Amino acid sequence: MANRANFTSDQWDRILQAPLLVGFAVSAGDPSGFIGTLQEGMATASALAAAKADVGADDLIRAVVDDLLTPEARTAARERIRLLIQGCELKEIKIRALEELRNTAKILDAATPLESRPFKNWLKYIANLVAEAGVEGGFLGFGGEKVSAAERATLAEISAAIGL
Repeated sequence: MANRANFTSDQWDRILQAPLLVGFAVSAGDPSGFIGTLQEGMATASALAAAKADVGADDLIRAVVDDLLTPEARTAARERIRLLIQGCELKEIKIRALEELRNTAKILDAATPLESRPFKNWLKYIANLVAEAGVEGGFLGFGGEKVSAAERATLAEISAAIGL
């Protein structure tokens, strides 16, 4: 039963930002317009709400969601991400996000090897939800594709970064 007590404060902060960071990576991998960006952000929020409601959710996932659903932790996670990507061009945002996800995966593997895989699978699930949230290309939502080639490539990069 992994939770906040298994990690240092810095490690926990990194783990808290991971669900948000996978969404940033997907969005940076193939930027959508305004509506698509909103849909992608809502996909992450929806994944958090679903995990909160899931009575069978993994303890670590539940602990992260419980923290992220507090205004203080959510603000702190967003601030960490803002600092991570500050001054970056779009391509660099994805690169930095993937590197941070790699570091988070190493923390999970070292501190909670048994709970690491379910958490990583959850991150991958969130990334897929974000990728599927909007239609890429087309005009006014018509004629586009659900997940673009660039998003599929980013999903593969996220899976590799987190060790899946």
